[in-house]
Amino acid sequence: MVSVLESLLAELGGCLSLDGERVSVRSETSLRTQIERLVEISALEEGERQAGARYLTRLAALDLGIIPSSIHDLYMARGRGDVPLTFTVPAINLRVLPFDAARAAFRAAMKVDAAALIFEIARSEIGYTAQRPAEYATAILAAAIAEGYRGPVFLQGDHFQVSAKRYQENAEAELTAVRDLTREAIVAGFFNIDVDTSTLVDVTLPDVSQQQRLNYELSAMFAAYIRRIEPRGVTVSIGGEIGEVGGHNSTEPELRAYMDGFNAELAKRSPGSPGLSKISIQTGTSHGGVVLPDGTIARVKVDFDTLRNLSRVARSEYGLAGTVQHGASTLPQDAFGKFVEAEACEVHLATNFMNIFYDRAPDDLRKEMYAWLDANKSTDRKPDQTDEQFYYKTRKYALGPFKRELYALPSSFRDELSAVWEEQFDMLFAALGVANTRRYVEKFVTPVAVQPTLADYLGGTKVEENTDDLAD
Repeated sequence: MVSVLESLLAELGGCLSLDGERVSVRSETSLRTQIERLVEISALEEGERQAGARYLTRLAALDLGIIPSSIHDLYMARGRGDVPLTFTVPAINLRVLPFDAARAAFRAAMKVDAAALIFEIARSEIGYTAQRPAEYATAILAAAIAEGYRGPVFLQGDHFQVSAKRYQENAEAELTAVRDLTREAIVAGFFNIDVDTSTLVDVTLPDVSQQQRLNYELSAMFAAYIRRIEPRGVTVSIGGEIGEVGGHNSTEPELRAYMDGFNAELAKRSPGSPGLSKISIQTGTSHGGVVLPDGTIARVKVDFDTLRNLSRVARSEYGLAGTVQHGASTLPQDAFGKFVEAEACEVHLATNFMNIFYDRAPDDLRKEMYAWLDANKSTDRKPDQTDEQFYYKTRKYALGPFKRELYALPSSFRDELSAVWEEQFDMLFAALGVANTRRYVEKFVTPVAVQPTLADYLGGTKVEENTDDLAD
């Protein structure tokens, strides 16, 4: 393996040096132009070279002060009232060319001195984009290196969700799969995990406490597990969820039933351990938006009153940062400022970044990807769907199979795409009020430079799973 690392260092033209388990950046200027090579090896190759590329990227980032971190302490400060309710943290899912997209996000952030932003990937997205946590982390950290970003970088496991169907078939196997993914993500530097067992809420039971029981019991089980495996000095930020996105709007009794049950259960499983930092609720959106027959997205009404009211209960009664909004990226631009007004602590943004790619993709490539959908996802097509509706709802599944073709796109196209993404981030960061949030991050977040080992990246091949029934 030493020879593999030496070969990779040579490919980078000597801008890095390795001494034992420490990397020194000898020329940051050169590294910023060369780091994309490690991203491509991480995404497209296998075995020792892939592991080495991921390992060296993580070490180089640490040497530059780019540190995977937990947002827990910032969120707890918000819950105490020590951080103003003037911004909503964007949690960004980058399904397509994450290195290029993250570079755009970091450029937008640096222009306005924003540091309260999260890069995340869901269990479902890991499956259909063919990006394991270590690959995604490599792309994000490399993007920070390429743009000269410094400080904490918040990587998050989004919707680490339990499949209701697989839980019914074999509960322990499904729970083990989520535990294994959680461990894999934390090893890769994901120190923010959204636990989602809301799929197991049973609204047919007579009262909300019974409806939420399995949800809060399993959430507490996962939280206790995270506390056992989190790195020394790191308090992983853990989020819970009380309503599956796309279901009925959440209520205050549901929030109280979940939080009271969760806190009591965690106290039994892991006495004295920190609990949740935030809670996700349902307010009227659906993941990816609702597609009309002509392919346009229907305007969705978000219940901002519910978002605000439950955020206030979450802060005042339970000390959390507040509520989290999912499925928001396809909302109209004038909606995003309302999340700040509604005191949401975090909003998740994914689909529109993918839409921007598909709207601009070369025609030949788009046709190939749609042909793949015709051949491989035809069983997902509903009888009354138009072509526009079918492709819009399923085209995310073509990203993994065409990952190599995506990385082979001309640099001129990728630069143009990144510029469009940057404009989108400019708009979002302004609307969400995250300008000048670096001061709050630096005040409340103490980054812990967790030193990875090469063995972390040389583990066996991860089992790929069908995640079609999971949320994004």
